Amino acid sequence: MDTTFTTEKKRAASWFRELRDEIVTAFDALENSHTTGPLSETAPGRFEISETKRASEDGSDTGGGLMSVMRGGRVFEKVGVNVSEVYGTLGEAAQKSMAARGVPGIADDPQFWASGISLVAHMQNPHAPAVHMNTRMFWTPQAWWFGGGSDLNPCIEYEDDTRHFHATQQAHLDPHGMEHYPRLKAWADEYFYIPHRHRARGVGGIFMDDHNSGDWQADFALTQDIGRAFLPAFVPLVKKRRTQKWTVEDKNAQLIHRGLYAEYNLVYDRGTKFGLATGHDANAVLMSLPPLAKWV
Repeated sequence: MDTTFTTEKKRAASWFRELRDEIVTAFDALENSHTTGPLSETAPGRFEISETKRASEDGSDTGGGLMSVMRGGRVFEKVGVNVSEVYGTLGEAAQKSMAARGVPGIADDPQFWASGISLVAHMQNPHAPAVHMNTRMFWTPQAWWFGGGSDLNPCIEYEDDTRHFHATQQAHLDPHGMEHYPRLKAWADEYFYIPHRHRARGVGGIFMDDHNSGDWQADFALTQDIGRAFLPAFVPLVKKRRTQKWTVEDKNAQLIHRGLYAEYNLVYDRGTKFGLATGHDANAVLMSLPPLAKWV
């Protein structure tokens, strides 16, 4: 495999792991500090950590990652924080998908390397919003790019929560250029739209893919700040909503909204399709699915 970008790949993979560690620590603190309100008398949840592997036909090492999942907690009904570093040769379906997106040289040399962090949190309290975040770097011998973002998925919407989430992301993006936030917000609005339901899956956020300005350092810095925006954008909302009383009707609304989330991830999400097509651990790829959902 081409040895170019070795240092850059190591830096990116290391940083995604650092971000994973920071988020898991913060979520552990949220879970263990919940001592009043609904479910506060139950035992706090704990992250179950397991290694994942990318499947290969010949049994060779093609990388893997770390899956951290908490189920049935006080605050988090299910949350997964995955980090991965995988490499090898793209299969035919993945090659066609990449070529269709304009990635150069895939047919000539389908080698690849990819690393990233992916997170989805489904909350116990229906007033606390579900959330998704990921950042990633992808490399081939002919190209490299970054992608990622985060979006908020409340079943009960609060304008001040939405405003805080977006304002925090904008504050992290503006130092890289005032054009980034409006462009990435519009991209998220388009990407997280569910055509067969004629609606968005949540209240949006930011999203980018195939990002390559030609300046790796600048693009990596932008990607890092997309990741850094996540905790200050999301954690205050959980602290505010986790003790709020809910009704049976609220819980029913949450389960129906989770059905919408599951539909999107299984039908449209590019990361889900790519992960399954390239042989990554199916449990890690489908970690985003909620523990319970409902359809009307």
